[in-house]
Formats: sequence, C-alpha cells, structure tokens
Amino acid sequence: MNPKGKVALVTGGAHRVGKAITLMLAQAGADVVINYNTSADAAQATVQEVQALGVEGLAIQCDVSDWAAVQTMTATIEQRFGGVDIIVNSASHFGKTPFPSTDPAVLAMWHQVTRILIDGTFYVCNALVPTMQARGGGAIVNIVDLSAWSPWPNFMAHSVGKAGLLAMTRQLAFELGPTIRANAVAPGPVLPPPNSTAERNAASAQRTLLERWGSPEDVALAVKYLIEAEYVTGDVVTVDGGERYAARKAPLK
Repeated sequence: MNPKGKVALVTGGAHRVGKAITLMLAQAGADVVINYNTSADAAQATVQEVQALGVEGLAIQCDVSDWAAVQTMTATIEQRFGGVDIIVNSASHFGKTPFPSTDPAVLAMWHQVTRILIDGTFYVCNALVPTMQARGGGAIVNIVDLSAWSPWPNFMAHSVGKAGLLAMTRQLAFELGPTIRANAVAPGPVLPPPNSTAERNAASAQRTLLERWGSPEDVALAVKYLIEAEYVTGDVVTVDGGERYAARKAPLK
C-alpha cells in the first residue's frame, strides 16, 4: 500500500518512536491521527509538524485500554476521515513488575501494562477494522520488541504483553486476510530511556553486532516497508543491530 492519500492512526504517536512513525507517514503523504493519553502538549506539537508537511494531522486523547474511550475515538476518526487505512499500534507503558509480589502497586502496574499492549491493540483494531474493510482493506503494524522472545528481569508484564502482541499480530493476519495485512516490528536499542546513563548506553551498544545504537527513524523505515510490502503478512521485522545474536560473539570456552 502506498501511504500517500491514506489515513493512518498511530497510537502513542506523540513522542519517541511513535512520533518518528507519525512523521514518516506524514512525509509519505498520509493524513495522520495521533493518539495520546497524557502527552497533550507533545501531541499538539507533533500535529503542527505533520501539518507543516502538507497533510492533515489530528490529535485525539484516548486511553486505548478503555473500550468506551476507543469507541469514542473511533467515532471521531470516522466523522472526520471516514475511517483509516493504516493502524500502527505503538502505545505502551514501560513499567516494572517484579515477580513474585503482592505489592498493590506492582499488581496495578501488571494490569496497566498488559491492558495497553493486549487489550488496547484488540480494542483499536476491533473498532476500526470494519470501516477499514469497507474502504477496501489496509495494513496493521504492531510495535513489539525483543522481550517477546527473551524475558527481561523485573519486567514480566512488559515481556508477556509484547509476546501477546506478537501472537495477536499473527492472529490478525489470519483473521483479516486477504484484504488486510498485519505485521510487527521489533526494535532493539534505538532510543535510551530517560533515566539511562552514558555508561549504560555504551554497554547496550556493545550488545549488538553493529556495536552502536539505532534510531527511531530506523524503526519508522521498517514500518513503512511493511505498509508498502503487499505480499508480507503475519511476519515480524527485527530492527536491533543484530542484538539477538551478539551474545555469540564471545568464543566458547
């Protein structure tokens, strides 16, 4: 699918990797709906950048883990644009969930993280796919990461949520073909967390075969490929600089 002239929704599209995806779609000629939950200022600033590229941008506040809120967002999108042709599910919350734990805060974090990643993606697609089908088809791209295969200590909710999102990607491809394709992108180290340090960033770079960090734009390019690649569905593209295999660089003893 050529994004030019299409309508795209990017959940979590106001900042970080989601913003890079939003701007890529706008540069490719798509009108972009930017979903956000709490980042109102960032969302409005991103809308201005989208509009400066000569396409329409619309920011909509919505907690995607809330089915009623997703229905309201969908009604707004359909009233303004008639629906969408592209969905990029990028919204997530990177919260710690050490296990085992009976701490109410940890239990609450488990629900918050998994509901955004799993329920949120299900709700968004469930609400918007009918009009996508009526428009002749479309493309769905879900943003996972390497924790979908390799668990991370103290991030059980995140790892389980991303693994579930990857499984949902395949199920969406299965259920919605041949008119709608669904794929995923799994980034590696492309954007340090806000609380990271130079030492930690350098160590992360060394854990890749390319021995450097990528960028959010690298992820956006992979999303663009999956939108345009008409014979690819139910698949995942890793954008990790070879991090999956870098542990084998050390010789066996």
